[in-house]
Amino acid sequence: MTWQTQRLPGDHPPVSSGKIGVLLVNLGTPDGPDPDSVRRYLKQFLSDRRVIEIPAVVWQPILRGIILNTRPQKSAKAYAKIWTDRGSPLADITAQQAEAMAKVMQPRFGEKVVVDYAMRYGKPSIEQRLTEMMAQGCDRIVISPMYPQYCAATTATVFDEVARVLGTMRWQPALRFVPPYHDDPAYLGALADDLGRQVQALAFKPEVMLMSFHGMPLQTLEKGDPYFCHCSKTARLLREELATRPEFEGVRFETTFQSRFGPARWLEPSTDTTLIAEGEKGTKRLVVAAPGFAADCVETLEELALEGRDEFIEAGGEDYAVLDCLNASGHGVAMIETILLRELSGWI
Repeated sequence: MTWQTQRLPGDHPPVSSGKIGVLLVNLGTPDGPDPDSVRRYLKQFLSDRRVIEIPAVVWQPILRGIILNTRPQKSAKAYAKIWTDRGSPLADITAQQAEAMAKVMQPRFGEKVVVDYAMRYGKPSIEQRLTEMMAQGCDRIVISPMYPQYCAATTATVFDEVARVLGTMRWQPALRFVPPYHDDPAYLGALADDLGRQVQALAFKPEVMLMSFHGMPLQTLEKGDPYFCHCSKTARLLREELATRPEFEGVRFETTFQSRFGPARWLEPSTDTTLIAEGEKGTKRLVVAAPGFAADCVETLEELALEGRDEFIEAGGEDYAVLDCLNASGHGVAMIETILLRELSGWI
C-alpha cells in the first residue's frame, strides 16, 4: 500500500489549513495602571537585549535592584491618568485597528483571511496569537509591526519573538513581514490629511508644529540603526506636504525626540527642552504631532499632552494641542488597508 492510498486513523487529530493570517503588532502595555502590573511589564520590556544593549551581567542588577523598585510607581501614575473603561488606550486602539481590518477583508475574502493583533510585551502575546492562528488553519501569515520607522529596539524585536515562537512549532507557516513605511505615499498622505483635518478644527492657528518621535540612544545611530534617518525623512516629506496646505500657511515645523531615559546621550533635539525653549522665546500657539506612533499611548496622551502642556505654558506659551495619531480613524484604516493588500498580493 502506498502512502497515497493510506487512510488516516480514526483518532488522527483534525488538521486545518488554507487560511491566511494578518497580525498587527504594537509595542505593549501593562495589564493595569498599578505598580505591580507596570513592574511585570517593565521587567519583560527592559530585559530585551534589543531595547537595552548593556551587557546583562551589568544591566540586570541595575534593573532588578533599582529600576524595578522605583520606576513602576512613577509609571503607574502616568498610566492611571490615561487609562479608560476599555483599559490601555494602546491595546484598545490596536484592537480597533484589527477589527477595522477584519471588516475590510471579510467582504473581499470571507473567512479565508483572519485578522488579529498582539503586543510585543504584555498581553495578548505574539505567542498566543500565532498559536491561535495556526489552530484556525492559517498556514500563511503576514506580520505587520506597527512602527512606521524601523528600529532594532522595536521592529527587530518583533522578528525575534516570532522566530522564538516558531522555533517551538513543528508545522511552520509561510511568513511575510510588512516593511517600514516611513516614506510610503499612503502613510504620508493619510498623515497629512488627518493632521490637516485636526488643525482646521482647532480654536487657534498654530505658529509652530513639533513633529515628535520617540527618542533612542545616540549609539543606535552610531551603530548603524536607520531609525534617525527614517524619522528625518518622514519629517521632511511630511513638512513638504503640509506646507502646501492653507491650514499650515506660516507654520514653522520642528523635529524633536521624546522619552529620554537614563544617563546616555539620546537623539536630539529633545521634545521637552524644545517646548520650554519655544515658550521662553515668545511662541504662543503650538501644536504637536507624533508621526512615529501608529496609535496613541502613554507617550502621547500623558507625556506629550499633559507634561508637554505644563512645560510649554509655564515657559510662557498660551495655546497648546497634541494632535491624535492616525489610530483607527478613516485615514488611518485606509492607509493600513492599502499597505496590507499590497503585502497580501500573490497570496489571495
